[in-house]
Amino acid sequence: MTTPPTSAKPYHAKPVLERWLETALFRSRWLMAPFYVGLILALAGLVIVFFNEAWHELSQITTMSPEEAILMALSLIDLSLAGNLLLIVTFSGYENFVSKIDTGDDEDRPSWMGTVDFSGLKMKLIASIVAISGIALLRAFMRLSENEPIPDRTLAWLVGIHLTFVVSGVMLALMDLLASKTDKH
Repeated sequence: MTTPPTSAKPYHAKPVLERWLETALFRSRWLMAPFYVGLILALAGLVIVFFNEAWHELSQITTMSPEEAILMALSLIDLSLAGNLLLIVTFSGYENFVSKIDTGDDEDRPSWMGTVDFSGLKMKLIASIVAISGIALLRAFMRLSENEPIPDRTLAWLVGIHLTFVVSGVMLALMDLLASKTDKH
């Protein structure tokens, strides 16, 4: 039996300059780490904003109308979704582009960690943005139901932006679907 010739050169057979360049390129992924640290700092800031908002809103809970209570809940949900989005982007981005996070056998490790690829990350990102946009739109409609004046132009922008996010999400999903059905190079 003969083995077929391979076109790939062994690593050690490459010229020194090429090996050095490839090593430098591979290690440059660590330049992304400060971005993920910055996202964690943003998440910490979001926690502070969340508690500030919760304290402010909950201190008035006894005088709230049902609509105001719903708006309060929507505001807190909005902040929660933004926090989830930051966490997903941080973990997935770090694991996809920098290094795997070694948590050992920690039972609290989220099941999605290490399994969300770039395509999945895009879909989670656009889904979160659509949800956040939908909550902003719902909040505006709730204010309208309380006879609070909201300019038609503002409502039109909210609807237009939300529809743009929805259409973008559908287009991204269709592109991923088409890409999954094509032969990989």
